[in-house]
Amino acid sequence: MKELSIERRDAAAWFTLNRPKELNSLCPDLLKALDIGLADMLADQSVRTIVFTGAGRAFCAGADLKFLETLPDHERDEATAAFLLTATTLMSRIAASPKPTIAAVNGAAVGGGLELLLACDIIVAARGAPIGDGHANYGLLPGAGSSIRLPRRIGMARAKQLLFTGELLPAERLAEFGLVNEVVEAAELHARADAIATAIAAKSPIGLARVKQIVAHAFDMSESAGLALEQALSNLHTTSFDRSEGLAAFRERRKPNFLGR
Repeated sequence: MKELSIERRDAAAWFTLNRPKELNSLCPDLLKALDIGLADMLADQSVRTIVFTGAGRAFCAGADLKFLETLPDHERDEATAAFLLTATTLMSRIAASPKPTIAAVNGAAVGGGLELLLACDIIVAARGAPIGDGHANYGLLPGAGSSIRLPRRIGMARAKQLLFTGELLPAERLAEFGLVNEVVEAAELHARADAIATAIAAKSPIGLARVKQIVAHAFDMSESAGLALEQALSNLHTTSFDRSEGLAAFRERRKPNFLGR
């Protein structure tokens, strides 16, 4: 069984974590498959958005460190550090993807699962899906971004509560916190994620990539610096085909045909 299933649905690439017996926990082979798949889909100009979901009853239950048991004691610390670096690098690549990403959270998202959905741009979750960090329950630290990305998504106070208690909260509660964009019934999850992906795919890829680049700096730039970046990219965008096509489509009262350039 492949650890990762990649399916094309029109202009969207669906990545399904496919270790249902292990609750889709992250192992070295799954991280490698995600990294290779991400590189392939980013290089494919026909792919305009990427959706992440899980097979079975979980989205992703964290890290599966069973592989460490096969190693001598003196090699485990180094192997753990290498695993965490690989996971951190992958999550950062997903977060920096110029193509919008969607997490379709079908079930539990804990630890590394939380870190995966935090790397995504839009989060749609099944009603009741438990979400949280969980590292504190085992004396561990977050290793792939939740200590940085979670406060930026829901604020310092609420992030500290989740990180310190290790508590899992239902998707509905995290929608109130501003982490989850939409909560839907489990049977409707894929259809809703598909609808969002379809809406995104109809937009200018280069335009969305530039908007994402600006928004990514919303919390680490002064207002004046952020506005300067917005102006600079807006000026650059005036030379793009997609901007000209969008304006022409508006004048001609037709749908634009964006090419991503």
